[in-house]
Amino acid sequence: MRVLLVEDDLMIGESLSEALQDEAYTVDWVKDGRQAILTLKIQPYDIILLDLGLPEIDGMGVLTVIRDAKIDTPVLIVTARDQLKDRIAGLDLGADDYVVKPFELGEVFARMRVLIRRAQGKADNQLSVANLSLDTAHKRVVMDASPVDLTAKEYMLLTTFMLAPEKVMSKTELEDSLYGWGGEVESNAIEFLIHSLRKKLGQNRIKNVRGLGWYISNI
Repeated sequence: MRVLLVEDDLMIGESLSEALQDEAYTVDWVKDGRQAILTLKIQPYDIILLDLGLPEIDGMGVLTVIRDAKIDTPVLIVTARDQLKDRIAGLDLGADDYVVKPFELGEVFARMRVLIRRAQGKADNQLSVANLSLDTAHKRVVMDASPVDLTAKEYMLLTTFMLAPEKVMSKTELEDSLYGWGGEVESNAIEFLIHSLRKKLGQNRIKNVRGLGWYISNI
């Protein structure tokens, strides 16, 4: 899942970006409101973490612009502004939730999962395809009641597939879900990961549609 982090504080941005990557999110980090708006017009995200005290255009301005543009990506405000009027204003402008700094990372991650679930129309953290289940809260994969050990990238790719069962996804779409800006992508990285997943989950689990891409099968 891909996250846009909008934060101008370098220390907070670096620590939050690293923590998100450790949680198997793909993170793009921008440091001002104008860049956030430009980015959101060209790149889809699963969720936005938005500070309010931003240079160029503040977080409230970013919210106004993207909601006016009908960009409905879930937004979690992460800010030092703790006044009730600020929380009300942010939520009324289109934010989905609000966390005040300093924060506990566990709470931020839990709130992110809630917003992502809500956007996907899901009630819990479980993704299931046939005999395969994935718990996004605990990062666990189980097949036929037995745990499956995956690398971080294998887990991220499997999550992408399981969020949209039977949907054919191109190589570019899959790369976008796994690699943020500046991340080196080898030409055969996706093929290698799919090969690894097939070895662990079965050769018929992930199917190829020649010339179009891959999908995870419900069968």
